[in-house]
Amino acid sequence: MPRTTHSRPWTLGATALVALAVAGCTGAPAPTPSVLPSAAPTTTPTPSPEPPYEAPPVLRPSGEPEVIAEGLDAPWSILRLPGGGVLVSERDTANLVEVLADGSLRVAGTVPGVVPGGEGGLLGIAHLPGDVGTAGHVYAFFTAASDNRIVRMPLAGAPGSLGVGAAEDVLTGIPKAGNHNGGRIAFGPDGYLYATAGDAGDRDAAQDPASLSGKVLRMTPEGEPAPGNPFGNHTYSFGHRNPQGLAWDARGALWAAEFGQNSWDELNRIEPGANYGWPVVEGQAGDPRFTDPVLQWSTSEASPSGLALVGDTLFLAALRGERLWSIAPATAGGPLGATPWFAGELGRLRDAAAGPEGELWMITNNTDGRGSPRPGDDRLIRVPLGAG
Repeated sequence: MPRTTHSRPWTLGATALVALAVAGCTGAPAPTPSVLPSAAPTTTPTPSPEPPYEAPPVLRPSGEPEVIAEGLDAPWSILRLPGGGVLVSERDTANLVEVLADGSLRVAGTVPGVVPGGEGGLLGIAHLPGDVGTAGHVYAFFTAASDNRIVRMPLAGAPGSLGVGAAEDVLTGIPKAGNHNGGRIAFGPDGYLYATAGDAGDRDAAQDPASLSGKVLRMTPEGEPAPGNPFGNHTYSFGHRNPQGLAWDARGALWAAEFGQNSWDELNRIEPGANYGWPVVEGQAGDPRFTDPVLQWSTSEASPSGLALVGDTLFLAALRGERLWSIAPATAGGPLGATPWFAGELGRLRDAAAGPEGELWMITNNTDGRGSPRPGDDRLIRVPLGAG
């Protein structure tokens, strides 16, 4: 079903061997010794040293935001497809909205079984390519009547006419609530599906590795616990309150953005089996039982949701903070620095994603009941990036 809102532009030794012969008759002169040619030296090759790691460039916004599309309804997740198509999930309508080349919008499909409420609804989406000749599957994390769950749907069509087939359950039984649902999903460089699950209001469950809430989860594309998971179940890391951002850097390290309670929002570098402290601690506590965040912000400065990596820079979309945070260098090993951008200019920011030409894409989230909608909200926005 078409939606006809359009974009309005705004102003990436041998040893030498000596042989002697002795005559067999008494008194016969001995022959003159002959020296055999030396063999070539045999040595163990010295492996070439690995070249020093060259980190990608640190980037920063280098121009004004530009609107790609507008008229979105409480958008939650940006999905750029390998074939060039773009889908955006809408939390409350349960629609997968295709953004066309001219900025207009069409509904590519509606995810069945979504029951919106509070912060729940249709949340994160991800794509897994298929075999040659197939378009693969779109995965979706959503709030249903009794739980949060992940489903997958076969992708069909070409950009401009994308659609999805029947939904198949991947993982069910993730606890739900009116808030703290987590909801971000993404395929990692190892080919497994990762998902963020909030504590769903059950604080103590975050400290239980057997529970699905308050976790970063890791699973096969079919929903089974991924091989090598630290507890033999779906749990990859635990002690999380409400994580909503996932990104991998150029060396394959996993980063996650997380809502705190009253004091500190967090950026965490995720290690398998690590305990990130909630609800015992919030923010950087220096407690050896827990893994501290690498960065923290006051909740008024952040309330972080989507997280993207472009070059050697992480970009974090902030809701209550109404700004974009750039965080670098992600892989070079130096101290991290965080810089705010566009504070108060665009309203609440829900997600960030790498664009097709080395730029950054973001979606605003002013129509979700907590923001102050502006004309054209909500929008999909492009931000040019340059070395900084």
